[in-house]
Amino acid sequence: MSDTSKPVTYASPPCLAAEVDPTYFDPLATDPDQARDVARWRKSERARLRGLRDALSVAARQEVGRAISDHLRAVVKEKFNGARGKVLSCYWPIKGEPDLRGLMAEWHAVGVLIALPIVEVKAAPLVFRRWTPETQMVRGDWNIPVPPPEAEQVTPDITLAPMIGWTVECYRLGYGGGYFDRTLAALDPRPVSIGIALSDARIETIYPQPHDIPLDMVVTDAGLRAERTER
Repeated sequence: MSDTSKPVTYASPPCLAAEVDPTYFDPLATDPDQARDVARWRKSERARLRGLRDALSVAARQEVGRAISDHLRAVVKEKFNGARGKVLSCYWPIKGEPDLRGLMAEWHAVGVLIALPIVEVKAAPLVFRRWTPETQMVRGDWNIPVPPPEAEQVTPDITLAPMIGWTVECYRLGYGGGYFDRTLAALDPRPVSIGIALSDARIETIYPQPHDIPLDMVVTDAGLRAERTER
């Protein structure tokens, strides 16, 4: 992606899409210049997609949350028989993410075991603590409400992942911390992973790097938009 024999110039900073071949993927690539180019492109794309999400009105965000909840409820019912008795990891919404807390409470009421991800150690896989509507939340990393340390620690069978951007290959553009990829790589057996995003946040590629792990499905306000047939 980068020619180290001459200085790198970019056609349209800060977006580097013109400098990256969308069809290129070397699973063994460790070239630092390529990694930097991809990181800079992703930072620019995150800002663009965050802007689209932030521009939604309160009413539009609420409608998106309702639509995603409806589609996700149907997916879990159809593919996992409603997930009763299974551990399903959700998320507490931040930064304009689709709000699924009503669906979390609904699932809990019918016997789904709800968990939330926790950062216990920086740059390490997430852990998961049990949540119920009665859980007294505390402030965790990035000031996000989380179940308290005494809450039961569980391992998810199904996990939801909010996404800033997504591809039809089920790759996820997240916030860049790498926590979700580390977690999927560490869990054995690996849970079914479902990305949650706006339909308009679809992108052609994230320029996958060796550490990027594709999800199993993507559910948006327009329904189930992507699904991998092999895991």
